[in-house]
Amino acid sequence: MHFQKLEFSLFNMKKIYTLLAAFSLLTLSGCSVYNFTGTGKIDAKTFQVGFFQNQADLIEPGIDRTFTLALQDLIQNQTNLSLVSNGGDLKYEGEITSYRITPMTATADQRAAQNRLTIRVNVRFTNKNKEADDFERNFEFYYDYSATTQLVGSALNTAIDEIFERITQDIFNESLAKW
Repeated sequence: MHFQKLEFSLFNMKKIYTLLAAFSLLTLSGCSVYNFTGTGKIDAKTFQVGFFQNQADLIEPGIDRTFTLALQDLIQNQTNLSLVSNGGDLKYEGEITSYRITPMTATADQRAAQNRLTIRVNVRFTNKNKEADDFERNFEFYYDYSATTQLVGSALNTAIDEIFERITQDIFNESLAKW
């Protein structure tokens, strides 16, 4: 009698495990189009990022290279696409069109209390496999800082990194995440 109870409970356990496994398989198979970066299924295997030349009136040396590398790194880190130098399924190209510093707030004696660095980038995105996704668009972001701060060295690097982080994420969302 005791042996029958043990056999019966083992049989029920196997049934429960089988049902759980089937349920898990069905549930997880529905997630195959989504990944943790928010992109859906990407109809591409490769991408290329052209050099984003600085064509702004105010030239800050090196930001063109910094931006180009930031965009490449973001796409590589958030997708399984391979970076190629030519002939990519997805192509990002454009230029930095604006780099400007403007006063934002003033003190009582009419001096700037806060300044804003704004960078604008024009992007042309081409998807060889789905022309409906192609676009040309400007992306812009800013960094506010105290007027008493000199925007040089590490302060400038911090500002540019923050601006480019936002702009590259916006480009990624527009081209791949469709947000």
